[in-house]
Amino acid sequence: METPFPPFEPNGPAEGRGPRLSQIPMRMVIPNVITVLAICAGLTGVRLAVENRFEMAVSMVLIAAFLDGIDGRVARMMKGSSKFGAQMDSLADIVNFGVAPALVLYSFMLDQARAFGWIAALLYCIACCLRLARFNVMQEDPRTPAWQSNYFIGVPAPAGAMLVLLPVYLGFLGLAPTRMLAFAAAIYTVAIAFLLVSRLPVYNGKTAGSLVRRDIVMPLILGVVLYVAFLMSYTWETLTLTALAYLAFLPFSVAAWHRRMAAEMQETPENADDHRNTSA
Repeated sequence: METPFPPFEPNGPAEGRGPRLSQIPMRMVIPNVITVLAICAGLTGVRLAVENRFEMAVSMVLIAAFLDGIDGRVARMMKGSSKFGAQMDSLADIVNFGVAPALVLYSFMLDQARAFGWIAALLYCIACCLRLARFNVMQEDPRTPAWQSNYFIGVPAPAGAMLVLLPVYLGFLGLAPTRMLAFAAAIYTVAIAFLLVSRLPVYNGKTAGSLVRRDIVMPLILGVVLYVAFLMSYTWETLTLTALAYLAFLPFSVAAWHRRMAAEMQETPENADDHRNTSA
């Protein structure tokens, strides 16, 4: 019996790519369910912010970020990656890391800056959309050197959401959201928006996380446990220090990028000379 819903095509129309599957394996459905749950968490954060329940609102945005971080990994582990899932994940990122943080911050503090605060929130949200669109396009560029895949171009959207909520963390720690502070937070929000769409190289740690030395495994596990323990016990202090540490890390990432570029520029002429000598 046919249902009124169109058939689910995880990789688009099947013309020219073999027979169409009559049944979709659950391993291709579960990652999309996680993505939808992330969207629900982000939108629930917006609702809680409108109700002035800001701590729960920020918590829901962080939960959305966690779910967004694991859906792709779950898809790869279960071999359930699909074009549909990739598009769904991009749309979820716009909601969870663009719309939700901007509205939470505006409801908490930026509304005191009136139109300037709303313009700052709009700029951040649009910058997040542009950053995600650019990321999707750059993934399809075959000319990009392999080592550059270890860097994001511009601050990634999840990190941008974590950074832009820094005034909210400080407010939870006792910093009163005055009108002057609202204008300062608006300027900070615009600065984060520019970091999202900038060409700033940001190390993503992909190669660092692929293999771990045997003598570092135990300290690494203890470090993760210690961070989670502080996050659960001193949530806003830990998030504040995390955001500040991330901002302090950016200059080191840029320096590492330029060192790698300089090394590649030095290697290229030598390789060209070797190729000419071999041809001769």
